[in-house]
Amino acid sequence: MALTTHSLPSLLDALDADAPLAQRHLWLIGLLDWIRGDRLSPEDSVARVQRFLEAVQSRPELQVRLRQWWRILAETVDSTMVLSDHGFSPRTAFFSEFVDRVRCKILPGTPETTDAGELFNLAFTSAEDAAWLSVLDEVSLQRIGNLLSSPSRTPGVTLWQDELLQAITFCASQILATGVASELRLRMSVAARQAEPFNNLPADVEALRLAFIATPRELPELEAAAQRLRERLELCRQAAASVYPHLNDHGISVNLVFILRQLRERLLRVRDLMDCLLSSTPEASAARLVSRLTEAGQERRSLRSLVRANASMLAAKVTERSAETGEHYITRDRAEYRGMLAKAAGGGAATSLTTLLKFLITAMGMTAFWAGMLSGVMYAASFVMIQLMHWTLATKQPAMTAPAMAAKLKDLKTSNAIEDFVDEVTHLVRSQVAAVIGNVGMVTPCVLLISAAMLWASGKPMISRVDAEHVFQTLSLLNPSTLLFAAFTGVLLFTASLIAGAVENWFVLHRLDSALRYNPRITRVLGAARADRWAHFMREHISGFASNISLGLMLGLLPPVLAFVGLGLEARHVTLSTGQLAAAAAAYGLPVWKMPIFWWCVGAIPLIGLLNLTVSFYLALQLALGAHSVSGLDRQRLRSAVLQRLRRQPLSFLWPRK
Repeated sequence: MALTTHSLPSLLDALDADAPLAQRHLWLIGLLDWIRGDRLSPEDSVARVQRFLEAVQSRPELQVRLRQWWRILAETVDSTMVLSDHGFSPRTAFFSEFVDRVRCKILPGTPETTDAGELFNLAFTSAEDAAWLSVLDEVSLQRIGNLLSSPSRTPGVTLWQDELLQAITFCASQILATGVASELRLRMSVAARQAEPFNNLPADVEALRLAFIATPRELPELEAAAQRLRERLELCRQAAASVYPHLNDHGISVNLVFILRQLRERLLRVRDLMDCLLSSTPEASAARLVSRLTEAGQERRSLRSLVRANASMLAAKVTERSAETGEHYITRDRAEYRGMLAKAAGGGAATSLTTLLKFLITAMGMTAFWAGMLSGVMYAASFVMIQLMHWTLATKQPAMTAPAMAAKLKDLKTSNAIEDFVDEVTHLVRSQVAAVIGNVGMVTPCVLLISAAMLWASGKPMISRVDAEHVFQTLSLLNPSTLLFAAFTGVLLFTASLIAGAVENWFVLHRLDSALRYNPRITRVLGAARADRWAHFMREHISGFASNISLGLMLGLLPPVLAFVGLGLEARHVTLSTGQLAAAAAAYGLPVWKMPIFWWCVGAIPLIGLLNLTVSFYLALQLALGAHSVSGLDRQRLRSAVLQRLRRQPLSFLWPRK
């Protein structure tokens, strides 16, 4: 019968070693649920453990039943696999592990199982379990050990010690299999591959086992064997760590990070098992080990911890890739400032043609999706042209420059780190001022000239007054959605920078520049010299292509797609909006100066630009700060330093001093 109550007397009466498998396991689950109680404190759970032990020790027949139940549990459920594998994924890929965790969250488990890991998860379901296990007193632990002690198949070794030895062997086998896999071995340093620390790991584990079960047990030999194994584990850790510099230079993937983290955790598990095996206080060590296994089980079930742990390094690499590109957008002196103005003017002139093409696409009267698709392709082509002409589009800068600034924060302990960061902030703000002035200052006259030319040639301006009225309504500050859409565009700009960093990382990870340069089939078609030029060109521009194409497609496609699902979000890009406003003004001619709606739109332009810049910059900076593990206290110091500079030298944010 299933347990329907969790009172201690009913639990003790229900203990039956001859009950079916599921009922025996339900008794364990019920006991642990009773120990948790109201989960008020770990001390309350410890008091309940003591009450349980006193009740068992007051009834000799109950002690017999408990030992018999424990013996059958140990025979039917292999606890060795919990010790060696609990908390680890049997899969070597991040995405398959993610899907498996989703499955485990959706589908319920059953106590009718011989899988020790599944039973452990059903029994220890809460983070509070690790807390009360870690504070169990030594007397209670010794009483538990005496109650549950069982003989082992190996003479002179307890059942617990025998399981620990087997768990060390199994865990070491997993470490060996991972360490010699080609995914890691090819990325290790030459010295690590030549040392082959993983190959000798099983021999050191076997030496420890033989020294431990030897009769009589020689402590000096056992200590020497344990020390050799610890040194071997350290060599394995160093070999795995040698993979990271390769990833820094040649790209990274979440699967590689997942494998490396699993390997590191298994190395630590072997150390924990050894400490428990060789401890002078085995009961206390066993409680600490079970507590850590409980924490590992909680981590194993968490989707958030999986994504956070394995995506953090990828985020760091993506931001570093963006930082390399972002350095090109920061001006530090007057010469670079003037150069930024010139590049931004070129970007503004190009955007005037983009504005014209956008209105032509709208006039074609296509359905929303295909108009959005064509607009997205047109935006992407326009942005790529701006990139290849080495011009600048202002709002694309912040998401790329924020990682470059955060890269200054890798060591905040140095005296100049915060000051250097504040300098970067001032350089960035000045660069944005120059870029926005150049874009807006050039797109306006260019659109007016194009509209005047069209009026002279065909008698009609770029757009009709009906379309101009629609532009005024959508850009006016009186429209509450104007600023919301501008902030949404900032999110799109940030997303484009993420895509750029990820694509460049993927390009480097798969060594596509080398493939373009040396692949025989490619060199036969292009020739060696041209293949080399293409490889260099793609390595230099792949990030920009990814950013520009993704941004263009998002600006064109996302609004109709979101409208289809009921989210009426649109893009408000400052340079494109300025071009549209100039076209609308040209449709009305000089009388537009007397229209209040026009001035409401003019007032919206700087706010649109501000939101485009600040939202994308904020999101990129938060990601970069997290990737570089900048603490909350350090972030507060940074904010204070920036505000102090703003109060003391406000003009430094607008114009370089030299």
